[in-house]
Amino acid sequence: MYPLLDTIDTPSTLRKLERKVLPQLADELRRFLVESVARTGGHLSSNLGTVELSIALHYVFNTPHDRLVWDVGHQTYAHKILTGRRAGMNRLRMQGGVAGFPRRDESEYDAFGTAHSSTSISAALGMAVAAQQEGKGRRAVAVIGDGAMSAGMAFEALNNAGAMDTNLLVILNDNDMSISRPVGALNNYLARLMSGQFYATARRAGEKMLGVVPPVLELAKRAEEHVKGMVTPSTLFEEFGFNYIGPIDGHDLDILVTTLNNIRHLSGPQFLHIVTRKGAGYKAAEEDPILYHGVSRFNPEAGIVSKPADKPAYYQIFGDWLCDMAALDERLVGITPAMREGSGLVRFSEKYPDRYFDVGIAEQHAVTFAAGLACEGMKPVVAIYSTFLQRAYDQLIHDVAIQNLPVVFAIDRAGLVGADGPTHAGSFDLTYLRCIPNITVMTPADENECRQMLYTAFQMDTPAAVRYPRGVGTGVAPDKQMQALPVGRGEIRRNGEKIAILAFGSMLKPALEAADELNATVANMRFVKPLDADLVLSLAQRHELLVTVEENTIMGGAGSAVLELLAARGLAVSALQLGLPDTFIDQGDPAQMLADCGLDKAGIIRSIAARFSG
Repeated sequence: MYPLLDTIDTPSTLRKLERKVLPQLADELRRFLVESVARTGGHLSSNLGTVELSIALHYVFNTPHDRLVWDVGHQTYAHKILTGRRAGMNRLRMQGGVAGFPRRDESEYDAFGTAHSSTSISAALGMAVAAQQEGKGRRAVAVIGDGAMSAGMAFEALNNAGAMDTNLLVILNDNDMSISRPVGALNNYLARLMSGQFYATARRAGEKMLGVVPPVLELAKRAEEHVKGMVTPSTLFEEFGFNYIGPIDGHDLDILVTTLNNIRHLSGPQFLHIVTRKGAGYKAAEEDPILYHGVSRFNPEAGIVSKPADKPAYYQIFGDWLCDMAALDERLVGITPAMREGSGLVRFSEKYPDRYFDVGIAEQHAVTFAAGLACEGMKPVVAIYSTFLQRAYDQLIHDVAIQNLPVVFAIDRAGLVGADGPTHAGSFDLTYLRCIPNITVMTPADENECRQMLYTAFQMDTPAAVRYPRGVGTGVAPDKQMQALPVGRGEIRRNGEKIAILAFGSMLKPALEAADELNATVANMRFVKPLDADLVLSLAQRHELLVTVEENTIMGGAGSAVLELLAARGLAVSALQLGLPDTFIDQGDPAQMLADCGLDKAGIIRSIAARFSG
C-alpha cells in the first residue's frame, strides 16, 4: 500500500480517505511520532495514546469550523501533524518552532490555548453556547483525561453544562485502566446502540409518552439505569445531565468513527468514555509510560538509556531534604498535586507512604488540605510548581496566610523553564507572594542554600516559601548538616566600587561574573520577604548605582521591594531593575532565553553600561 501520511496536509484531505485505510494511517502516524520526538524531545506516552482519537475526531467533525478543545494539550502532537504542521515538528518546542501545547496564534485548528489541566470543558461549553446564540450549527468537543477529571474545575463545568440544552460533547480519555473485558465487544456494541439516533429518538418518545403517568416514567428510568449500570460505569455523568456513552476501545478506529458519527447527530450534552493505553504501539513506552511521558532526545531503537547526572537537579535536592527531615520530625507530611516524579517525591513516597499525599490535579485542595493538617499540629510541605501554585492563590491567602499557619511551600520551576514555554514559566511567584502578609519568601542561590532554606522554612511557625529553578544548580554540594539561616539576612559575596548588584536566587552566578569585570559589589540577598533592609541601606549609602537582578517579572518583584524600601526611607538613589520583561516569553533553550532577557553576564554588563552612558 502507498504511504498515506505524506498526503495529509489538512483534515479536509483526511476526510476524503476511505475508512478502511485509517488503521494504516494510524500506524504511519505512530511511527512518525516516535521518530520525531526521539529527535527533538517532548511528550511521548500521552501522544501515542491519542493517535486513533485524533484521526477519528478530524475525520468525523468539520474542523476547524467545529471546535476541538484538548485538555492540558500534551497529547496533541498527532492533532498538530494532521493539521498542517508535520514539517514543523523537527523544531518542536524550540525557539520559533511548533509549540508543545495548543496555541491559538499557531493554527486555526487550535481552538483554545492550553497547558494547565481541567480547562477544556469550561472553554468548550463557552464555544457551544456562543454557537447556539449566534445560530451557527457548529459542534464543540472537549477531550479530557482521567487525571484532569480529578480537578474541581472540570466538575464545575460539568455541573453547568448539564443544566444547559447545549450541543457539547465531552470525551473522557481514560488511560488509567487496561482495556479488558468491560471494554470488549458487548460494550462496544452497546455504545454504538446508545449513541444511535434510534435509541435517542425512542428514549425521548418514551419519556414523552410515559410523562403523563409519572410513576411509570420513574419506573422506566430506574429500569434503564439498572440495565446500563450492569454494563457501564457509574451513572455519575448522567446525574450531571449528560447522556453517557461507553466505555469503548479508544484504539479501535471503526468503533470510534461509528460512535462519533452517531453522537454528531445527537442534541444536548453528550459524554463519551473511551479507554486508551499511554505509549500505545511503542513497547518501551507501554511498559514504562511515566519514563516516556516527557523525554529528551533518544534512540528509538535502543530506547531511553539512563545516565547518571553530573550534579543533582534542584528537585533531587528537595527530595533528599524531605526524606532527611522526615526522619527527624514525624510531624512532617509531604503533599503534591499529581507531580510525584517531577517534584522529587518518589523516594519519600516509598519510604514514608503514610505521610505522603498525592491529591491529584487539585492545587486548591492541596493548599487547603495542608492548612487543615497544620491546624492540628502537623508540619505540611507542599511541593508544587510555581506556575501551578497560581491556581491556588485564594487558598494561599485565605486558608494559610490569614490564619498564619506553618505550611512550607517548596516551589519548583521558578523562573524560565525552556521548551515548555510561557504556560509553565514561573515568572510571577515573587510578585504574587511578597504582597501577602505573614509569609516568608526565600530565593536560594545554589544547592546548599536550597537545602538550608528548606530547613529554615520548616523551623518556622508561619507560612514560608522556598523557590528554586528547574534543572541543575551551580554544583555546590549540599551540606548534610542542616542549619537554619538568620531570617531576613543577606550576605556580601564580593566587595567593589560604585556599583552594587543585589542578586536574588539563581541570578547570583551571572551577577558575580559581571561584577568581576565591573569591579562591582555583589550581595546575595537570599530573602525577598522580609528584605534585608540594613544591607540595602548600607549598599545605597556606599554606591552610586544599585542594580537588582532576579529571574522573575520586574513588575512587583524583588527589585520593586528594594525601591519601595528606599522610597519609604526617603533615599533618592540611582537604581536599575533587571529581570523578566512585561511580556510572555516564548519557548526555547533556557540559557538563550535568559540571554535574550539580559540576565546573563553579558546582558548585566550591557544594561549597566547603558545606564552609566546615559
